Amino acid sequence: MEIKYISPRQVYEKLTMEKCIGLMKGVFMAFAQDKAQNRLRSVLPVDSGKLMGIMPSLLEDRGAVGAKLITVFHENYKKGLPSHQGVVAVFSTEDGSLKGLCDGSAITAVRTGAVSAVATDILADRQASSLCLMGGGVQADMHLRRMKAVRDIKSVTVWCPTMEESRAFIERNEKNYPDITFTPCREGRQAAENADIICTVTASHTPVLLGDWVKKGAHINAVGACAAKDRELDSACVAASRFFCDSFNSCRAESGDYLIPLSEGVIGDDHVVCDMARLVSGKCKGRQTAEDITVFEALGLAAEDLACAHWLLEN
Repeated sequence: MEIKYISPRQVYEKLTMEKCIGLMKGVFMAFAQDKAQNRLRSVLPVDSGKLMGIMPSLLEDRGAVGAKLITVFHENYKKGLPSHQGVVAVFSTEDGSLKGLCDGSAITAVRTGAVSAVATDILADRQASSLCLMGGGVQADMHLRRMKAVRDIKSVTVWCPTMEESRAFIERNEKNYPDITFTPCREGRQAAENADIICTVTASHTPVLLGDWVKKGAHINAVGACAAKDRELDSACVAASRFFCDSFNSCRAESGDYLIPLSEGVIGDDHVVCDMARLVSGKCKGRQTAEDITVFEALGLAAEDLACAHWLLEN
């Protein structure tokens, strides 16, 4: 049997920003209508800083069931390789046949920023124009594009562990956005303190964003940390926010940004306002006042990958 395969190049060419944002909205509406199922990722440690994850999902309205199989090797940048590598397998719910495989790294890269765009469009102030990126890798590139798609971004501050990384990010992107002013920052506070939107897209295990740095009315997409022991936001930042997540189950099992301040007694069990299904479907209110600090905790759901892979294989 010949298995259909969608390559990274095909993913990037076919899965446009507008299409992916629409697919992600559809995924959360499917959850809201009980037409989607997601299971927590099963993680197998490979070595220090290395793991393999298996993430299954079912999209009843698309007749698709499948899983993402992915490795996460954070030191791969030293070899010029992506940190996330894998495939998304899609099966038919009608007869169980394998419909095909899609490159999981490319789908992860594209859909992660698209989900943040959906959250930002609902939660960020409509007049937001300044963006802070904490991190300078693939997801920083993707989040710049996605934030630009939902808000009129005029200025971008960039903080990375080294100024060389910050400058490399800016050099890579500024030619594509001549209407944006880019500023590399030596300190995280300098990058974050005046930003309307902050995206933390790092591989850090400890906070890179402190509550004292965040101005009233800001929106935060916390993207990089996806394990119970890891976090990008300090407890003060989380406590001061209206806190939203992609999935309650994932948040309570995998989000160090939530679980660590919970264990410290800084927040309560009810600190998560709602998940994306309720937010996108309008069953839950996002921003209540202009001074609200909102946080979207993005852990990544298999249903997001499955929706993208299914569409790619069908189109």
